[in-house]
Amino acid sequence: MTASAFPPFIVLVLGGLLLPLLSERLRAFALLGLPLVTLYLVWQVPDGVVLSAPFLGYELALVKGDALSRLFATVFAIMAFAGGLFALNQARVVELAAAFCYAGSAIGVAFAGDLITTFIFWEFMAIASTLVVWSNGPSARDAGLRYVVIHLLGGALLMAGIAGHVAMTGSIVFDKMTLGTASAWLILAGFLINAGAPPLSAWLPDAYPESSWSGMVFLSAFTTKTAVYVLLRGFPGAEILIYVGLFMVFYGIIYAILENDMRRILAYSIVNQVGFMVVGVGIGTEMALNGAAAHAFTHIIYKALLLMSAGAVLFMTGRRKCSDLGGLYRTMPLTAVCGIVGALSISSFPLTSGFISKSMISEAAGLQHLDIVWYLLAAASAGVFLHAGIKFPWFVFFQRDCGLRPTDPPWNMRAAMLLFAALCIGFGVFPGVLYAILPFPVSFVPYTASHVISQLQLLLFSGLAFFLMLDWLKRTLTITLDVDWLYRRLGVVLAQSFDRTYERAWNLTQNAGTSGARSIALLVRQYHGPGGILARTWPTGWMAFWTTVMLAAYLVLSSL
Repeated sequence: MTASAFPPFIVLVLGGLLLPLLSERLRAFALLGLPLVTLYLVWQVPDGVVLSAPFLGYELALVKGDALSRLFATVFAIMAFAGGLFALNQARVVELAAAFCYAGSAIGVAFAGDLITTFIFWEFMAIASTLVVWSNGPSARDAGLRYVVIHLLGGALLMAGIAGHVAMTGSIVFDKMTLGTASAWLILAGFLINAGAPPLSAWLPDAYPESSWSGMVFLSAFTTKTAVYVLLRGFPGAEILIYVGLFMVFYGIIYAILENDMRRILAYSIVNQVGFMVVGVGIGTEMALNGAAAHAFTHIIYKALLLMSAGAVLFMTGRRKCSDLGGLYRTMPLTAVCGIVGALSISSFPLTSGFISKSMISEAAGLQHLDIVWYLLAAASAGVFLHAGIKFPWFVFFQRDCGLRPTDPPWNMRAAMLLFAALCIGFGVFPGVLYAILPFPVSFVPYTASHVISQLQLLLFSGLAFFLMLDWLKRTLTITLDVDWLYRRLGVVLAQSFDRTYERAWNLTQNAGTSGARSIALLVRQYHGPGGILARTWPTGWMAFWTTVMLAAYLVLSSL
């Protein structure tokens, strides 16, 4: 088998399964080496189907390459490397093994050329990511259970949609679909659940923050971004995605502003940023699709950087509430600087990676004369700067001194943060490097005077608003209620109420049945018991009389 036909996902999946069998030294070597080998194999895959296999009368396209596949597979491999570097100190080998299987499955989705292969890797991702959540111990058990239930629901919808699509068309090819059939809507629903779209967005901030300091770094990169990939592949230009994406954008902002937990802030921010990408997919022009793909690429990097910064704080202090933190820039300067770089990137600050990707989506909306969408995206950019660009670094690293004096984390965690900080700035300064690997030719120029000035004005006035409203934005030990309350609290109450009602109904039914059976038994005993009418000894004459009556009745009836 040539390198071009070798499935890139095999390296990470098999490597992840073998990690528990390796010594500590070999495990560290594998964590760093396997993603680099995978990255090399990703760029050996040419356009078209290079590996296929027969299955139930269909031909599975196990590896099908094109520019979009290579783009997502590239950033997934980079993420696996940086995540492995950051997690070298992670003692839970199960988490590392599951994380590499998770990353390999995401690459499998990126190169899948048919719906069946996509579904298989889709479900592998759900299983592996659940193990990443659960590996944090008993505290993550319930969140992981809710997480897997939601994803199994999404998988069931996706499987039903694929079955209907194949039955209707006779084809398993994964290509652009139209929303004219029930099967297409089911497939779209399955994809959107993984994207964190309403009304089931709450699984993400519910489960991700319950994972370990390293686990959430991996979780942030793959599930939602593979959902963006399949939306780009299957539903470009679907207008409904514009409205779904806008809802996600503002939903994520509102809840992130309300949150006190630094990792839940960043979890809601994932929903917000994926919303920008979903809007780009819904607009559907080449510039919008390029913008969505580019923003997914840059988002994986700067979001992982933010979560590495938060993970380093959690690793060194054991605390995650903003109300318990502050003043850490004094003893964790490198972590603070890297967190600020990530915060500027997510806010689309000029010369950072977020600026060269998010602005493409807004520009595409403007070119399509979607004025309301353009204004809403501009307002959302200001909101992003409020909750992630300023709120996260301010409350974690600055504000009042919390009295803690942790140092910067170990060398490997610092190296991972520096690598992604350099990529955030590098792509921002040299956008042509990213633009060259996007699926469509790029004519967009991000660094024009109008783009830069308008974005700086937006960000600076957002910053001013933050400090003017600082007293209102200070967090306390409160709980924000999300849609998951419906099944975490209300659902439990309703289930208990139903259980009590069912128990009462069963008891009533049981009592009524017992009473009815007792009455029937008494009635039977009355007629058939030892003293019953039918149990008495009748004279022979009476028996002859009734026999004569029955024979007479039979003769009369037979003659009619």
